[in-house]
Amino acid sequence: MMAIQEKAQAPAAVGARRNEKVGQVVSTKMQKTIVVAVEMRKAHAKYKRIVRSTKKFYAHDEQSSARLGDVVRIRETRPLSKLKRWSLEEIVRRSSLGQIEDAAIPGVE
Repeated sequence: MMAIQEKAQAPAAVGARRNEKVGQVVSTKMQKTIVVAVEMRKAHAKYKRIVRSTKKFYAHDEQSSARLGDVVRIRETRPLSKLKRWSLEEIVRRSSLGQIEDAAIPGVE
């Protein structure tokens, strides 16, 4: 009886492990959506030189808390739209660029 209960719990624990990436917010122009650029560095197979490549991910930001230039952690989730398969997990580091933009526009909160 105990073996059956353990098997039932095992797939849930495996499914909870989701892929995470850390990147920089490059766009916040959509509602509840941010675009995160993740930089990947990989050694070239033949020349052994470090090659940088950047990929953009659309992530769901429920509270619209992320600002342009923030470094954020995103987590893989179920498909939310045609392009969104990631959700905002946490803001790792705030950008000073967002504070300058807020101060530049006095009437907008």
